[in-house]
Parts: sequence; C-alpha cells; structure tokens
Amino acid sequence: MLTRAPSYEETRAGFRWDVPAGFNMGVAACDRWADGSGRLALIYEDRLGAESRYTFDDLCRSSNRAANVFRAAGVEAGGRVGILLPQAPETAAAHLAAYKAGAVAVPLFTLFGVDALEYRLADCAARVVVTDAAGAAKIADIRDRLPELRRVYCVDGPAEGGESFPRALESASDAFEPVDTRADDPALLIYTSGTTGKPKGALHAHRVLLGHLPGVEMSHDFYPQPGDLLWTPADWAWIGGLLDVLLPAWFHGMPVLARRFEKFDPEAAFDLLARHGVRNSFLPPTALKMLRAAAPAAAPRRLALRTVASSGESLGGELLEWGRAVLGVAVNEFYGQTECNMVLSSCGALFEARPGAIGKAVPGHRVAIVDDRGIPVPDGEAGQIAVAAPDPVTFLGYWQRPEATAEKYAGGYLLTGDRGHVDADGFVFFHGRTDDIITSAGYRIGPGPIEDCLLTHPAVSVAAVVGVPDPERTELVKAFLVLKPGYEPSEALTKEIQAHVKVRLAAHEYPRLVRYVDALPLTTTGKIVRRELRLWKD
Repeated sequence: MLTRAPSYEETRAGFRWDVPAGFNMGVAACDRWADGSGRLALIYEDRLGAESRYTFDDLCRSSNRAANVFRAAGVEAGGRVGILLPQAPETAAAHLAAYKAGAVAVPLFTLFGVDALEYRLADCAARVVVTDAAGAAKIADIRDRLPELRRVYCVDGPAEGGESFPRALESASDAFEPVDTRADDPALLIYTSGTTGKPKGALHAHRVLLGHLPGVEMSHDFYPQPGDLLWTPADWAWIGGLLDVLLPAWFHGMPVLARRFEKFDPEAAFDLLARHGVRNSFLPPTALKMLRAAAPAAAPRRLALRTVASSGESLGGELLEWGRAVLGVAVNEFYGQTECNMVLSSCGALFEARPGAIGKAVPGHRVAIVDDRGIPVPDGEAGQIAVAAPDPVTFLGYWQRPEATAEKYAGGYLLTGDRGHVDADGFVFFHGRTDDIITSAGYRIGPGPIEDCLLTHPAVSVAAVVGVPDPERTELVKAFLVLKPGYEPSEALTKEIQAHVKVRLAAHEYPRLVRYVDALPLTTTGKIVRRELRLWKD
C-alpha cells in the first residue's frame, strides 16, 4: 500500500486507503496466490527440527477442506471457531478456513489454563474448536460447561474429548466457494485483558488486514523486497504474530517461517535466523534483551537480516545501538494495541530513530495526544495517545459490551489508555498506562483475572496484583496475599499458589513474586489501591 517517496512527509502525503466494499481476508491472504504456480507460503520447522514447506496451493486446498468441515459442523456466517494451536500449518489453515466461511476466528493461546479457556469459549459461544491433544484434554475438563460447543477437532488424531481433524479433512472436499463478505463484516475475535473483571473480546472486521499493511510496510522499510522472509517468536494467537507477520506477508504473497519455541532460547533463535536466512523479524523487546544478553558484542552466526521491528515498550538508545552493531539493522519500533494496532512506527529508510520515541504516525492513521474529553493538547504536553476514527485498523467493538466500547471513544478518537506526548517533529513518546495493565515480556496482563484466580485457592482470603519494574521483562507480576486463618506463609505454599494460577489461568500470567501481608490498602468504598502497593518495599 505504501509508495516510497524521498521523505516521510511526502510518503505520508501521497498515501490513500484502498478498502473495497467487498473483502475477505482468507481470499486475499491465500486464494489469490493459489494459481498452480507452487508459490512458497510457509516453511514450518517443528520442535525436533524437521522442516516442511507449503505452497499457497497447498494452503488453499487444506483451508477449503477445513471450511467444509466447519460448515458440516454447523458453523454459519458469523459463527465462532476457536483455534487453540501454536505456530503450525494447521493453525494457518484453520484461520483461513474460518475467514473464507464467513465465520469468526477466535485465537486462543496454548498456555491458557482451563479457567481462561472456559471463559472465552463460553463468552463467544464457540461452536467448534481446533486444537491438539494437550488442548483437547483441557477442554474435556470443561466441556459440560460449554453447551454451545459442538465439535472439538484434534490435529494429533483422536484424543480425549477430541475427534481426528486429519480424518475429517480427508473426507471433506477441497473445493469451497468463499463467502462474499464485506470489508466491515466480523472476522476475528481476540480477547484482551482489562484492569477489572473478565477479559474483553475485541472484534475485528476483514478490513483489519488492510489496516495493518501500512504499519507492516513502514516498520520493515517498505516490505516486501525480493528475498524477504518473515519470522517472529510471537504466537499467532496474539495480534502481533497474526496481523503483524503472518497475514500481511501472505497478502503480499511472501513466505513466512513458522517456529514457535516453547520457551524463548536466544541461542536457538540466532541459529534459526542464520540457517533459514531470515530477512525480516518482529522481535518483542524481551526477546531483543535476551538476544543481547546472549551476544553482547557480536552475533554468534552470520545473519541475513534486512529489517527488525519491535513493539511493546520503548527500547532506548543502548538497545537500538546494539541492534545496529550486532544484528546489522536499525530496529524499527512501532506501537499499537489489540483494538487499533500498528498506528505509529519508526522507519530507518525514511528517518533516523529518536531514542525514547515509539515512532511517528503511520501513513493513513491520524494519531494525536488528547485529554480525557478527546481534545488534542499542544505539542510537548502529556495526554492520552489516541487514534482518529473511523480507521480501517480499529476494531468493531468489544464482544457484547456496548458500554465498554462507548467508553473507548471520546471526541471522535479511539483512546488507547496509554499516556504520552508528541514533539514538534511528530515523534511520539510513551509515558505509561492510564490504568493498571501490566506489561510483561510483551504481554499485556490485566490484574483482575489473576486476582479472581488467586481467590479460588483455599489458602487465599484477599489478593491484589500489580506490575513491578524488571529490566528484562519490563514488569513482573507481583501478588500481595492475605491468607485465611490456619495458613502460614512458606516457600511451599508460594509454589503451590503459583502453580494454581499457571494451570487454571495461564503460564505467562502467574505471579513470579508473592508477598504475604496482614491487610491491603483500600479506598473508603473498599477498592484496592494498587498504586500504593507499587510503592511498598519488601
């Protein structure tokens, strides 16, 4: 979508959106490239290192079969399809199938526990889930509380609580006529954490893919270029992996490398980048910091990187300089959130990054710093980072939460909930959240669900969760607990409580730090004062 001009200002001035009335993400990201030419779409490396390659023709056939399976299972236009899988060919096929069938894909993180899965699947009334044996076992535990769930398909073959997805695909036709969806029809539902209560489902339309393209192209110095190959350690269950990498690459007919480490290993990541000659990568700040710790002076292998993009926090001058010296690229920072992603970005091909800034407005997006009424404030003054609406990348709204959706807007702007300021040159600087969201290892984590989960442990009477600074992960999840009578603090109890959250909620959300207290600071109305807890010293 971007046409390169000599300067950022000229590139921005020359940009025009091209969003047709009718648009389908599955067709745009796959079928239009499936012309029998054998164009490479996916290089998949499993956990043992075995490599498989898939063309757009392969993906078109497999996603057509999956779309027929979904339709036979009763998934109609607008019906929800849960996808509980890591980076894998089956994950991509399930997404493409849902889009082509006019259904709504609901990506689910493989580290989610049973409570997190139950809430999301029940809230969206998913009809079908595609998962593996581990995921099927989790769903089997909660199946009786999911009355709308009709089928659980397992990519590993028959499993407890799941029927064989390969067998279902084999018996389905590889011919499917994609639904003639409109650009504003719903296509994707991604749950995002809130500060209180349960997670909210951010519902996106098919046009969200088009809305991401300028940001992807800018953050990767006018992607695509001949020979480009994209990889990210970010899971495709999150908007960063799915819409910052996978689908935009396929929209351009470019290949993607799929390899999801169960736990990020910098040495293995360097090896992967070198072996496959990866040209482009989205690396969250925590991954960059771990790579720097493993190779402070020089990369252990020869790299072929052309671009690296990063998002989640301001990287700072030292990490940017390390990227130039060791990775051989100027790391382009970008900014967004699930509701409105990739609206700010740096671009080494157009301008020098400014340490501390998270980029300039991506062409096509109007970003401003506003007060709580949605009124822009002067340059240099702090306020909320906001995106002018309407915009192709913004969400349709929170799933079945019109009040929460309305609260997200003011004065014609979508409010991100992040504070910052813009300087006279258009660089935006991030200050922090206006709420209690915790940013840890690239994940945005709401304290509410963790506190609810902690209270289900028999030893916990009262719980409060905050984020505390950490040099590697940005923040660590810390829990303050008041125990019930009869329980005493101990290392064994701490490990038990941590495991409780890991199993029931998610492995990336458990409190790495636990402090036992006699009482918590409360307002006169009984609400926990989390800002005071952040000041408490152990």
